[in-house]
Amino acid sequence: MQLKGTFYAKYMVAGIALCLVLFFAGALSRAKDKSFYFVQITDTHLGYSDHEERLKQVVRAINKLPFEIEFVVHTGDITTDKIEDGPTVAGALSLLKLLKPPINYVAGNHDILRNKLDSTTLAFKNNFGELISQKEYQGVVFLFVCTEPLAGDFSIPSYDPLAELGKRLKETAGKPVVVFQHSPSVEDFYNNEVHPGWERAKEWEALLNRYNVKGLIAGHFHRDEMHWLGKVPLYVCPPVAGHWGRQASFRIYEYRDGRIGYRTQYIPS
Repeated sequence: MQLKGTFYAKYMVAGIALCLVLFFAGALSRAKDKSFYFVQITDTHLGYSDHEERLKQVVRAINKLPFEIEFVVHTGDITTDKIEDGPTVAGALSLLKLLKPPINYVAGNHDILRNKLDSTTLAFKNNFGELISQKEYQGVVFLFVCTEPLAGDFSIPSYDPLAELGKRLKETAGKPVVVFQHSPSVEDFYNNEVHPGWERAKEWEALLNRYNVKGLIAGHFHRDEMHWLGKVPLYVCPPVAGHWGRQASFRIYEYRDGRIGYRTQYIPS
């Protein structure tokens, strides 16, 4: 009788152990599969045409999304060369502040102007934030980087995008990183011709590939594109603005298990 009880006790302990293993394995699997969402808007070009109305519709659509959105990022060209125009900037901020999630900004080539470098840089910083900044959401580091000096081959005093990004990447200590910029480094294709990318594109690509960068997200091209910089995927989002007959759009990204997927959403004309 005692042997029989010992036999059942052993199987009971083994059964409990197996249940615990399955429970923790399931918990680890759920943690691994945990995902979250963020949204990109780009190239609003406010102060021109009907772009304010287009942005209003985009903001309303984002606020109605059935997902919990960690943040929104605007990847540049907030205005059309009107970053110093008080009413245009005030209108932009009033519209973007209607977003329910927090918003981050990246400067574009129509925000910081080469022929008015000092004043437009100051205007951007005063209204939209620093030329490089970062946030961390759910263990992922998001870097918002003005790369226009690299794209346009000019200098902003006391700001070197490669050096600044390299410093930030080093400080992430191996955490997964997503980088946002305005103008992509790759060749641009329009009017049935290929146009050169950045002169320092290889340096940029090498820097990104030295760290745990999961994705690079940009605007500027006013098209929906995807490229690879080494092992780093580059996602290019279509615009809010209507230049070249574009339909107003924004993009929802899902970060899951170190990989990024997206859905591009178009606003009915």
